[in-house]
Amino acid sequence: MRIDGSGTLRASCVLCPNPGPMTLEGTNTWILREPGARGVVVVDPGPHDERHLERVARTVQEQGAQVQMTVVTHRHPDHSEGARYFAELTGAPVHAVDPQVRVGGRGLSDGDTLEADGLVVTVVATPGHTDDSVCLLVGSDNAILTGDTILGHGTTVIDGDDGLGAYMDSLYRLRDIVRERGVRTLLPGHGPILTSPAETLDTYITHRESRLAQVLDAVNTGATQVDEVVDRVYPEVDEQIRFAAASSVRAQLRYLASRGELPAGIEE
Repeated sequence: MRIDGSGTLRASCVLCPNPGPMTLEGTNTWILREPGARGVVVVDPGPHDERHLERVARTVQEQGAQVQMTVVTHRHPDHSEGARYFAELTGAPVHAVDPQVRVGGRGLSDGDTLEADGLVVTVVATPGHTDDSVCLLVGSDNAILTGDTILGHGTTVIDGDDGLGAYMDSLYRLRDIVRERGVRTLLPGHGPILTSPAETLDTYITHRESRLAQVLDAVNTGATQVDEVVDRVYPEVDEQIRFAAASSVRAQLRYLASRGELPAGIEE
């Protein structure tokens, strides 16, 4: 399963060496460039790992190209922490939804178009994993960069107790875009590229709906605390990522409550 160097005609991955339970094989930094063009867009520079950031900059230079802008898909440090150092290396602005992540750049809104030497990238707002999460559509490649909204394997964590409703809406929207635009490839923030986008979105949606049913069943059979629901729904969860399972349960409980499906007296 090759990740480093994988991609499409216009996208190439530089894998950051920061593997872990939450980052999988590491953070995927994406270099986007129209074939033969000089201007480059870099997506998700990664954590503050100087060797990785210098490798990304060097890779662009070796292609005879230049970074025109950097885009961050969301605020988490494994995607954004290296943005300031990378801006110093390249002189290019960093665009992001979260103003705390930007470096001389601007905000990102749904439908925004980013252009670099013939390359056209469209911003798709996909809140849920975080409230500032975006995906990036590269229409000429029939590809979407998904950040942490969709991972190369496994499922993503919902950051915030109110995020699941937004996340489900984002999944449904991405599935519609995949079908309408003929998207053939998903380029995630972690893990290998995905070449069956519609199937992947269907799997994500089915998984979430199944988990909601399991959480509701756990509640209906006596679980009243988040930890009790985790024990029943995620019985084999690794202790290293139990906090992530608890976060997901809280989001699921809040979502069920918003739909009026949660009995009274349940801890959210």
